[in-house]
Amino acid sequence: MLELRPNCELCDRDLPPDSAEARICSYECTYCADCVEARLHNVCPTCGGGFASRPIRPRKSWRSELKLGLANHPASDRRRHSKFSQDDIADHVARIRDIPPEDR
Repeated sequence: MLELRPNCELCDRDLPPDSAEARICSYECTYCADCVEARLHNVCPTCGGGFASRPIRPRKSWRSELKLGLANHPASDRRRHSKFSQDDIADHVARIRDIPPEDR
Protein backbone atom coordinates (compact mmCIF):
# COMPACT_ATOMS: atom_id res chain seq x y z
CA MET A 1 0.00 0.00 0.00
CA LEU A 2 1.28 3.47 -0.87
CA GLU A 3 2.48 5.70 1.98
CA LEU A 4 0.84 8.79 0.46
CA ARG A 5 3.66 11.08 1.56
CA PRO A 6 2.48 14.54 2.66
CA ASN A 7 4.84 16.85 0.78
CA CYS A 8 6.92 17.53 -2.31
CA GLU A 9 10.42 16.33 -1.54
CA LEU A 10 11.91 19.27 -3.45
CA CYS A 11 9.88 22.41 -2.67
CA ASP A 12 8.08 21.07 0.46
CA ARG A 13 4.63 21.94 -0.94
CA ASP A 14 1.83 20.21 0.94
CA LEU A 15 0.38 17.25 -0.98
CA PRO A 16 -2.61 15.97 0.98
CA PRO A 17 -3.91 12.47 0.18
CA ASP A 18 -6.55 13.86 -2.18
CA SER A 19 -4.13 16.06 -4.16
CA ALA A 20 -4.27 15.68 -7.92
CA GLU A 21 -0.89 17.48 -8.04
CA ALA A 22 1.14 14.64 -6.45
CA ARG A 23 3.51 12.65 -8.65
CA ILE A 24 5.41 9.51 -7.62
CA CYS A 25 8.16 7.33 -9.06
CA SER A 26 8.15 3.55 -8.73
CA TYR A 27 9.88 3.89 -5.33
CA GLU A 28 7.26 6.38 -4.10
CA CYS A 29 9.51 9.41 -4.18
CA THR A 30 6.91 12.17 -4.12
CA TYR A 31 7.00 15.53 -5.86
CA CYS A 32 4.46 18.13 -6.96
CA ALA A 33 3.49 18.39 -10.62
CA ASP A 34 5.21 21.79 -10.92
CA CYS A 35 8.59 20.44 -9.76
CA VAL A 36 8.28 17.29 -11.89
CA GLU A 37 7.57 19.34 -15.02
CA ALA A 38 9.67 22.48 -14.59
CA ARG A 39 12.65 21.37 -12.49
CA LEU A 40 12.94 17.60 -12.74
CA HIS A 41 11.77 17.16 -16.33
CA ASN A 42 10.22 13.78 -15.42
CA VAL A 43 13.48 12.46 -13.93
CA CYS A 44 13.43 11.17 -10.36
CA PRO A 45 16.49 12.62 -8.55
CA THR A 46 16.92 9.34 -6.69
CA CYS A 47 16.33 6.47 -9.12
CA GLY A 48 16.30 8.21 -12.50
CA GLY A 49 12.86 6.84 -13.37
CA GLY A 50 9.85 8.79 -14.53
CA PHE A 51 6.77 9.88 -12.63
CA ALA A 52 3.07 9.07 -12.65
CA SER A 53 0.12 10.72 -10.96
CA ARG A 54 -0.28 9.42 -7.43
CA PRO A 55 -3.59 7.60 -7.01
CA ILE A 56 -6.11 9.09 -4.62
CA ARG A 57 -7.14 6.74 -1.83
CA PRO A 58 -10.89 6.85 -1.14
CA ARG A 59 -11.83 8.56 2.13
CA LYS A 60 -14.05 5.72 3.28
CA SER A 61 -14.32 2.01 2.74
CA TRP A 62 -16.92 1.43 0.07
CA ARG A 63 -16.94 -2.28 0.96
CA SER A 64 -17.26 -2.39 4.73
CA GLU A 65 -16.07 -5.99 4.93
CA LEU A 66 -12.67 -4.96 3.48
CA LYS A 67 -11.84 -2.10 5.86
CA LEU A 68 -10.16 0.05 3.22
CA GLY A 69 -9.96 3.83 2.67
CA LEU A 70 -8.16 6.63 4.50
CA ALA A 71 -10.21 6.04 7.63
CA ASN A 72 -8.59 2.62 7.99
CA HIS A 73 -5.28 3.28 6.25
CA PRO A 74 -4.30 6.92 6.82
CA ALA A 75 -1.71 8.78 4.77
CA SER A 76 1.79 9.23 6.15
CA ASP A 77 2.51 12.40 8.12
CA ARG A 78 6.31 11.98 7.85
CA ARG A 79 7.66 14.77 5.68
CA ARG A 80 10.58 13.86 3.42
CA HIS A 81 13.15 15.91 1.57
CA SER A 82 15.55 14.96 -1.20
CA LYS A 83 19.00 14.20 0.14
CA PHE A 84 20.59 15.60 -3.01
CA SER A 85 21.72 19.19 -3.52
CA GLN A 86 20.10 21.42 -6.12
CA ASP A 87 23.29 21.26 -8.22
CA ASP A 88 23.45 17.48 -8.01
CA ILE A 89 19.80 17.19 -9.03
CA ALA A 90 20.31 19.56 -11.96
CA ASP A 91 23.34 17.56 -13.18
CA HIS A 92 21.49 14.24 -12.79
CA VAL A 93 18.42 15.54 -14.65
CA ALA A 94 20.52 17.05 -17.46
CA ARG A 95 22.40 13.78 -17.92
CA ILE A 96 19.34 11.60 -18.56
CA ARG A 97 16.30 13.80 -19.24
CA ASP A 98 16.40 13.16 -22.99
CA ILE A 99 16.20 9.38 -22.50
CA PRO A 100 12.57 8.21 -22.32
CA PRO A 101 11.72 6.73 -18.90
CA GLU A 102 11.08 3.29 -20.41
CA ASP A 103 14.67 3.27 -21.76
CA ARG A 104 16.48 4.49 -18.64
